[in-house]
Amino acid sequence: MFDTILNKIDDVVWGIPTIILILATGLVLTIRARGLQFTKLGRAFKSIFKKNEGHGELSGFSALCTALSATIGTGNIVGVATAIAAGGPGALFWMWVAAILGTATKYAECMLAIKYREVKEDGHVLGGPFYTIEKGMGKKWKWLAILFAIFGVLAGLLGIGTMTQINGITSAVNMAFDPNSTHIAFTFGENSYTWATVIGGIVVTVCAALVILGGLKRISKVAEKVVPAMAIIYVFLGLSVIIMNATRIPAAFVMIFKSAFGYKAVIGGAVGWTLKQITDSMQKGIARGIFSNEAGLGSAPIAAAPVQTNEPVEQGLVNMTGTVIDTLIVCTMTGLAIVLALTNPEFFAQYEANGWKGVELTANALSFDLGGDGVSVQFLLMLCLAFFAFTTILGWDYYSEKCLEYITNGRMKLVFIYRIIYIIAIAIGPYFTVNAVFTIADITNGLMAIPNCISLIVLSGVVAKETKDYFNKYPSL
Repeated sequence: MFDTILNKIDDVVWGIPTIILILATGLVLTIRARGLQFTKLGRAFKSIFKKNEGHGELSGFSALCTALSATIGTGNIVGVATAIAAGGPGALFWMWVAAILGTATKYAECMLAIKYREVKEDGHVLGGPFYTIEKGMGKKWKWLAILFAIFGVLAGLLGIGTMTQINGITSAVNMAFDPNSTHIAFTFGENSYTWATVIGGIVVTVCAALVILGGLKRISKVAEKVVPAMAIIYVFLGLSVIIMNATRIPAAFVMIFKSAFGYKAVIGGAVGWTLKQITDSMQKGIARGIFSNEAGLGSAPIAAAPVQTNEPVEQGLVNMTGTVIDTLIVCTMTGLAIVLALTNPEFFAQYEANGWKGVELTANALSFDLGGDGVSVQFLLMLCLAFFAFTTILGWDYYSEKCLEYITNGRMKLVFIYRIIYIIAIAIGPYFTVNAVFTIADITNGLMAIPNCISLIVLSGVVAKETKDYFNKYPSL
């Protein structure tokens, strides 16, 4: 009953109007910024390690890692799998479309966050879509800024920041240490929970609490060290799959494109082309893509705002690389591994018989693609997922705290209380169903994206002017 209600709300929030709004935002900004996600991508990657000068609290690299710590999470492993399970392999295609356009969106929202940020008397910096809306669009739009901030708090507390991440970690821990769920700690209603789930949840909650209570500087230091390492490990795993299954890649792409444009059956007989298949693929692909790379969501600008720079465009370029890394590289690795496995009739039959979803689908696909007993692959996947999700928990605590700080006019006592509530939400996250937590995350993400995308379209002229002025001033680096 609860899942049914959530799904109905999700269908409304992520209906055709929201999908059109997000894609239109990316398209408008791509045109107004003259396709800089294509023409300036090399320069953007070069700027990542450039030493910053100016007002702020973080280096550009730290800000990118903080943003990536929030984006590279369960969305890359569990989210891709749930999208493919719900919307078919074609969901991966729509993830790519959303990411290509979203790269321009990420650039614009991060650039504007620095342009309109506030530097407090004590040197503390606060910025994000709430100030972009309030300062860029005018005081009469402050209600929209507050609305965004409220949705940001809800997204961190109930959706993408806590329950989805801890749920993904504990699912992977349980799969690695107690795959048959034989060691039951307790039963609640119709669901039983193993000791692996309980202990894993406690360990992650305690570790998260130690970092979260330390504030932004501690979060960014952890992100700087963990994010690059975990991304490299997972990309290595993904490349191994691609190399070992190179001959099946063309069949995988055929499956993806057919599914994306409505071909219902991919194995076991054709049943024609359906509009519902296209809609499902678009909805799940774009929603999970936004869940993963957060382009248009308005979260990354909150991390970009405190950067030590006087050039908003420069940091916008740095942050837009996050969408490329997150979706076009990491999510693609996961998606291809799953689709490569699905092209095999034997695996497809097991998939349909067992109803695999989430981390189970990803783990079984990787194990099938790489061969062997699958135990080592599942253990490595557990480690990657644990680090991915843990840093996402930290990044989203920071985002939602800043939204709350804006709403409360900087009342830090309330922010501290929120940290405690956030930690409690992490602790109870393992005991919700995978579908429920991801649906809640989709809903809160969609609600955040709507006011943010409206502001980006309205301020697209500012984006165009700032971009043109910067490249006229610095034609080459």
